[in-house]
This record gives sequence, structure tokens and C-alpha cells, in this order.
Amino acid sequence: MTIPKNTICLWFDKDAEAAAEFYASVFPDSRVDAVRRAPGDFPGGKAGDVLTVDFTVCGIPCIGLNGGPEFQQSEAFSFQIATDDQEETDRYWDAIVGNGGEESACGWCKDRWGVSWQITPRALTEAMAAEDPGVSQRAFAAMLTMQRIDVAEIERAVAGT
Repeated sequence: MTIPKNTICLWFDKDAEAAAEFYASVFPDSRVDAVRRAPGDFPGGKAGDVLTVDFTVCGIPCIGLNGGPEFQQSEAFSFQIATDDQEETDRYWDAIVGNGGEESACGWCKDRWGVSWQITPRALTEAMAAEDPGVSQRAFAAMLTMQRIDVAEIERAVAGT
């Protein structure tokens, strides 16, 4: 087993395994790689409890640490998932929000564990990077009115219609 040079560590109360299994079921190139159990009792847990879960989300190595309720997730960290069309955008959004998550603004949502996700169509990213400032301003203004990103609406904003 090769240990990656950089791994994202996410703190969970006690549901790292459930979260990793959910992510693996929703996103491509995602999987649960290993479940590691505590070799002895520890504050807040017993020998044999799931302590860490190695998993991959869209090719990015992660570790879920069942560290207890002391720390909560925040928007200071998010996964940004690039989507190719409205169907893919809707599929990920609906999976996250429909599994006990919540909607936010501008393409952001949270899963039921409090992890933030940006479900970002490439059409929006490309519009925001446009050399023509009018294009990026129109796309930005349109995005500010949305929760889930509407690709057709972004495309209309880019076209100025």
C-alpha cells in the first residue's frame, strides 16, 4: 500500500464509514479503501469501534476520522465538483440534498454530515473566467440568484439574453 503524500482528513462525530460509503455510491472514481478499528478503548469509544476510514472522492484521497462531537464541519472546507451538464448537476445535488442534506446559495449544499459541496457546472466556471468582463458579470449576477445552478440560465446570461 502506498500512502499518498497529501490526504484530506475530515472529522466526523461517529459516521465516517457511512459518509464514505455514501460518497462512493454517488461520485465517479470514488470508493471506500479501508476501515480501521480502534485497537483499544479511547475517549468516547471502545476497542473495535471504527476509528478511521480511508476513502477516495473523485480521485482525491481522504480519511474520515471518527473524533467525536468536539469539532463540526464548516464552509471553510468544501468539495468542488465540476459537472458537464444539468443532468449531472441535478444528480449530485439531488443525491446530497435528498440524503438529509440542505441547500445553500450559488451552487453550494451540505450533506447530512455537514460537509459542504459546490456542485459547479463547467459552463459557470468558464463564464466566470471569460476575458469579456460583461460575460463574467452577467454569469455572476445570474449565479447570485440561484441555489442549485441552472445551466440554461447561465448560458442565457453569457449570451446576454
